[in-house]
Amino acid sequence: MPNEILIRLAEMRDALAITEFNRAMALETEQKKLIPEVISKGVNKLLNNPDLGFYVVAERDNEVIGSLMVTAEWSDWRNGLFWWIQSVYIKPDERRKGIYTKLYHFIRESANNNPSICGFRLYVEKTNILARNTYEALGMMETNYRIYEELKSDTRFYMDAI
Repeated sequence: MPNEILIRLAEMRDALAITEFNRAMALETEQKKLIPEVISKGVNKLLNNPDLGFYVVAERDNEVIGSLMVTAEWSDWRNGLFWWIQSVYIKPDERRKGIYTKLYHFIRESANNNPSICGFRLYVEKTNILARNTYEALGMMETNYRIYEELKSDTRFYMDAI
């Protein structure tokens, strides 16, 4: 059916679109210009190694219009895995049309069908009010946790400031 949105697991043929989405998302949300070779290798590595996670894409008329990545975190408290939703990107002209909701429902249904998954989480830029409202409307709640990180000194993934 024309114009129908198909939600599916990503395949190697989607690597270029996902790579470009990640670059666009980093620029839009954090004003970071990702190093093309690094993000490309990262996307391809995940697509070739399902133990690392997986991507889900939204497609219309054979064009990928949105994607997200899922990775897993073990919770000993719950004896189950959390799925982390990351790298969410919807093409700008496709936003506010329910595409993320369709991606989220796909993840939710997949988690409900997998007894080892205890829930899912994501992180969002503090100032991204539209995204926060979307996540809350889908039933997600803000937690009391803050995220900290320390990168190894030789980790380089973006170019100098724009």
